[in-house]
Amino acid sequence: MTDASNERTSVDTEISARTFWTVLGQRALGSTVITARGAKGRSGFLGLSAAHVSASPARMLVSVDIRTSALAAIQTSGAFAINYLPSGREDMASAFGGRGDAQGDERFAGADWGELATGSPVLMSALGVFDCRVEEVLERDGVAIVIGRVEAARVLDGDAAPLVHFRGGYRP
Repeated sequence: MTDASNERTSVDTEISARTFWTVLGQRALGSTVITARGAKGRSGFLGLSAAHVSASPARMLVSVDIRTSALAAIQTSGAFAINYLPSGREDMASAFGGRGDAQGDERFAGADWGELATGSPVLMSALGVFDCRVEEVLERDGVAIVIGRVEAARVLDGDAAPLVHFRGGYRP
């Protein structure tokens, strides 16, 4: 049992964006790249908010900033894929997270991409992939919450480790 009196804690009742992101940073997440194929080609972003809605029927959700071009691709195609990154792909997470100079289709360089059911780009070395058809889009506070029904799924054979995002950085 942990002695809470020895731990450094702080309580903030004024929830600023900084506090919000600091608290969220305390959870370890598998790094995901959300991809779609829109009218202007392939698009994608680092989607640390990807989560399951239900297993039967299989549904997933992602949160997308309404200013990103990836949202237009998702809405145009009516589909998206969630690609779980393997350890060692910090470069890809950074590129799709907007760090660096790569834009649009340039972010897809240096990896093998394919398709499953919807035509969304699928990373062939991803630990797992959910290929989803859009069912509903809700907008809240500059974010689109996209719910998709899983049309196809793929799991990479082997024992590769996930790329984990924790406290603002990546962990193998």
